[in-house]
Amino acid sequence: MKKETLAIHGASIEKSSTGDVSPSLHLSTTFFRDENGGYPGGHMYTRVSNPNRKQLEHTLCSLEGGEDCAAFSSGNAAGMTIFQALEPNSHIIAPDDMYWGLKKQLLTIFNNILEFSFVDLNNKEELKNYLQPNTKMIWAESPSNPLIKVYDLEWLGNFSKANKLIFVCDSTFASPCLQNPIKYGVDIVLHSSTKFIGGHSDVLGGALITAKKDEFWSKIKNIQEIGGAVPSPFDCFLLLRSIKTLHYRMLGHAQNAQLLAEYLENHPKIESVLYPGLKSHPNYEVASRMMKSGGGMLSVTIKDGEKAASFIANNLKLFAQATSLGGVESLIEHRYSVEGPNSLTPKNLLRVSVGLENIEDLIQDFSDALDKI
Repeated sequence: MKKETLAIHGASIEKSSTGDVSPSLHLSTTFFRDENGGYPGGHMYTRVSNPNRKQLEHTLCSLEGGEDCAAFSSGNAAGMTIFQALEPNSHIIAPDDMYWGLKKQLLTIFNNILEFSFVDLNNKEELKNYLQPNTKMIWAESPSNPLIKVYDLEWLGNFSKANKLIFVCDSTFASPCLQNPIKYGVDIVLHSSTKFIGGHSDVLGGALITAKKDEFWSKIKNIQEIGGAVPSPFDCFLLLRSIKTLHYRMLGHAQNAQLLAEYLENHPKIESVLYPGLKSHPNYEVASRMMKSGGGMLSVTIKDGEKAASFIANNLKLFAQATSLGGVESLIEHRYSVEGPNSLTPKNLLRVSVGLENIEDLIQDFSDALDKI
């Protein structure tokens, strides 16, 4: 089946006894055992497994083309599980603009357990210099948050395999509809399903999809089961509902983002526009090869500096100034003020999550705010 069809029918693993067309919600935390102590329904306890989570994991696994999926209560919980599965003193090569929430985990929680180097993954020659005897993993994020960097996943995949490294890619900004990192040699794909997969700013979630069920994946599944940072049945139900429209929502997000990026790139008060769908993007060629479109996220830097950026964020009417992204409504955020003084994000940068409103209204909203500077 094609992805549009998988998104709608992927959860239909088996027909229910009541003939529901839409997957039923299973709120029970525990399940009957038979006279021999077995579990005839296939589930023991919701922390371990649940019908709704099974449907969600099956669907995401199918969309990414992996062998297995593990769903979590948040994207950060999914990322933390990978770090927990590594042996102590393992070394990770991570991007210099790694998503701040996961970078902060390494800096404040795993700082005495793991070793890590934050580097420019696009500098292929320099990357080799960071290899250490205890290097176990390369972590990529493509496109990245909020600098919208795009990495050559195929080259990194070959580099990882040549050096026997686990290759992880956070593909949240792309979603399974626009990019499938496993095709390029990625071992584990991460999604914050709170974002485009959920798509309505009303459910928290994360997911990992593996290319192979290997020993490292067994550790991840064990942490998921024993640690218990899993989504509730209702969270899974909501995500499955949203996935049915994911492909068509992403088409709308990408179309709007492309048009908004083109408008802003030509505006005299905009310093730069970071968007993979623009030919001015430094990795446009790589993005064109890896992704089906530029996606729904872009960042802009404002010529008049941080105060002007803050002014714009506060004077837009259709772009809600709020954290997160990927919802049907447009959002905007000044990332430096969130990330703090150690951030690499320019102070005049605004991250924009382009929603599904009429593009003429979104462009007019930006035009009105920029005219007031």
